[in-house]
Formats: sequence, structure tokens, C-alpha cells
Amino acid sequence: MKEIFKDLKIIELASVLAGPAVGLFFAELGAKVIKIENATTGGDVTRRWKLPTENPNATQSAYYASVNWNKDVIFADLTTEADQNKIHRLIKSADIVISNFNKKSAQKLKMDYETLKTINPKLIFAKLTAFGENDDTPAFDVVLQAEAGFLYMTGEADRAPVKMPVALIDLLAAHQLKEGLLVALLQRERTGKGSFVTASLVESAIASLANQATNWLMGNHIPQRMGTMHPNIAPYGDVFYTSDDKPIVLAVGTERQFANLCDGLHLTELTENEEFKTNAARVRNRVALKSILAKAIKKYKRTAILNQLKLKKVPVGSIRNMQEVFELEAAKQMILRETLEDGTVTERVRTVVFEVRD
Repeated sequence: MKEIFKDLKIIELASVLAGPAVGLFFAELGAKVIKIENATTGGDVTRRWKLPTENPNATQSAYYASVNWNKDVIFADLTTEADQNKIHRLIKSADIVISNFNKKSAQKLKMDYETLKTINPKLIFAKLTAFGENDDTPAFDVVLQAEAGFLYMTGEADRAPVKMPVALIDLLAAHQLKEGLLVALLQRERTGKGSFVTASLVESAIASLANQATNWLMGNHIPQRMGTMHPNIAPYGDVFYTSDDKPIVLAVGTERQFANLCDGLHLTELTENEEFKTNAARVRNRVALKSILAKAIKKYKRTAILNQLKLKKVPVGSIRNMQEVFELEAAKQMILRETLEDGTVTERVRTVVFEVRD
């Protein structure tokens, strides 16, 4: 499956995260991805988004490396006719163009769909926007986290809103665009025709509100900041500390799992207590329940309680920092490495994790 798209040619006119993440998806599956970067500004702006610990002279930041693997990079000044023609020649034989230019810029640079489809009628043109085709308002991920309700819901009840630590809205939009492109490729296979595929960050974000949206739409409930806790389930997302001061999290979603949790902690009497007998009761009395569970869990070291609860089939996990995450065998197997021309070795995690088998 790794080379499933080996005959596909992608031109990436996008920068930052969402668009390049779509290009990365196809690169991981064997497509030839040609990334066009702005020669007049030093390329994709994320090349310069470096941590203080990074080499200031390196041509890539870790951020840039996260979504730019195995791509051929061309620096071009698309305000010049010569470079426009150069990229048009590449697009003539391309399958997909990925762009996040706003409408006016795309038209000015002759990189809009109307222009490009005259060069290549079978072209599939993919475009990402922040707020839709007819709104050129610029926005980064945190603005969309705010506009789509994520920022309001995220954080502790008595504190200010907290941004999610990855640009999740960008990644959600990338997934939407990838799905659209796969549909467009299937359609072209059947009809021979190219198409225009677009996704906006705001719609991608709203589409991902899931139960929090329906809690409002059907229950007239405005979700509030609850830290890691869940508005509909308890104990779910509750954080506890073990005797060696290690944090763990529970995700008890069924009555059987709650009974198994109580059995594992030697608290079987809770299953007959009217305050905790059902999920609805536990949600109403979650503060009291958490206090009881916290005392019981505090008696154990992390390894011991994790093993004990996993044997009981209770969903429980360690709260790991990034170093601890990459101590997991699953994480180690997901690292993609690339050696740059100057000998620098870059690393990122692969984004294609599904398998297709005969």
C-alpha cells in the first residue's frame, strides 16, 4: 500500500500546516509531491518557526519538518511571468494542485482554478480557506479554535480558556480536504473529468464538535470548561495521582467497566450506592465520586494500579510527556526520517496509519 499513489503527481502551492499536511499524506503513499515556495520571502514561513533550542542556521525548523517529508522543493517568484510559466508547465502534467492562496492572490498569480483548468482539464484543484470561498479574512488555528467554540470549552472551570497544544483545526481541515480529494480521484477515474475541491477551517471545526454540538442543539446546554472531565460520563477524563506521584486518567464508559473499576480498587460497595449506581447518578455526584476514587488510587504505585485495572478491562492510561510517548513501541515505529542535502537528519511522525489488506 505504501506506493499506492506512485503514479500521482501533486503540486503543493500551500504553506504552514493544513495544506502541507495534505501533501504529506500523498507523499507517504508514494506520490511525487512538488512543493512550491516563495523565493522572495525565504520560502514557507514555518521554516523560521524555530524553538530556542534549534540551530538558528538550519534551513528547516522542526515545525516545517513535521509536514514536509519526501517533497521536491522549488523556490519561485510567482509574480514573474517566467516562474508562472515554469509552474504552469509542471501543472500541465499534474493530477492535483493544493492551494491556500486567497482568491485575489490566486488570480493575480495566475494560480486560480479557472486559469489552471484551461492548462490541464483533468486537474483536481484543492483549496483550503479559513472562513470560506468568499471571505479572505486571514486566520491561524487559534482563531478558529476561538470562533468554533473549542477555546471556550477547553481548560479548567475557574481559569481562562486554554488553546489545544496542536493546531488541531488545521489538521481536521486537512483530513476533510484529503477525503474530498479521494472522492474527486474516484470521480475522475469514472468520468475522466477534473474538479474543484474545497474545505474551510471553520466548517471543518464545527463539523468536529460532535456531542458538544448536540448537547446544545438537543439539550440547550452550553458546554463549559471542565478540564479533562466529560459532560456526559463519569468517571471519564478524571485525573488521579498514584503513591509515586504519577498522573493517570480513567475513561469509564459503561456500567460493567464501573463495576470492574470498583472491584479492582476494592470498592465494590459503590456499585450498590444510589449516588453512584448509574452513570447519570455518577455525573450528578462526580465530585464526591472522584474524592473516593482518589484516596483508593493513591495507595498504589502507577505501574501496579495500571496493571491491576487493565487486568479488569478498565480503560486507564498514563499521562505521558513527549519523551515518554516516544518510549512506546507503537510511537517508535511511526517515525519518518529524512536526510537533507546538508546532512541534517529530520524526523517527524507518519500520518498514514491505516492498513488496506487483500
